[in-house]
Amino acid sequence: MSTQEFAAFNKESILLEICQILKKTNAIEFGAFKLPSGKITPYYINLRVVPSFPDAFTKISKIIIEFIRNEIGLEKFDRIAGIPTAGLPLSAITAYNLKKPFLYVRQKRKLRGRERRVEGVLMPGDIVLLMDDLVTTGLSLRKSALAVRAEGGIVSDAFVLLDREEGGKEKLADINVNLHAVLGIKDIAHKLYEINVIGDDELKIILSQVKASRNR
Repeated sequence: MSTQEFAAFNKESILLEICQILKKTNAIEFGAFKLPSGKITPYYINLRVVPSFPDAFTKISKIIIEFIRNEIGLEKFDRIAGIPTAGLPLSAITAYNLKKPFLYVRQKRKLRGRERRVEGVLMPGDIVLLMDDLVTTGLSLRKSALAVRAEGGIVSDAFVLLDREEGGKEKLADINVNLHAVLGIKDIAHKLYEINVIGDDELKIILSQVKASRNR
């Protein structure tokens, strides 16, 4: 996708494309789910299933690659670091296509071998773009940014496909990391409702979750 094509492929088109992919892959569920942070949420977006659908994975990868190229800029970072596990497929293919060295950040230090949190070649002063599939509280990205910094890297930007809008952006801003998200959950919820993927109750559940998080 060229720069001109990306400009034509505007936010509304991207929103519809991603919502259709969420529908096709059954990636959104409602119930009671425990997130890695320990937080209980009434809905869950499982982007781990997307690589099992090659066409959908290709479309999302192209959207991500062109968003980073056009909205962040390749000159703004030297390396891409993925966050296990959901962020790894998308971050690896993005690094490959953008011809950037790839790293990944363990959420816990490995207690053998080199005992590092950051796997891959990281030199002092390297500017690292963190990548995950989505963000909720920002805890995983925050830990990863601090781990990269502890090993000599510079982190000022993080990227996600989806922002659940539950405080993650603000938590990262506290450590001077700017979060870039292709889409926010409120826009996604309204579009899913518009195309009859979710009903009134599901829409209220998502919007209430965002509102409750903002009020804490």
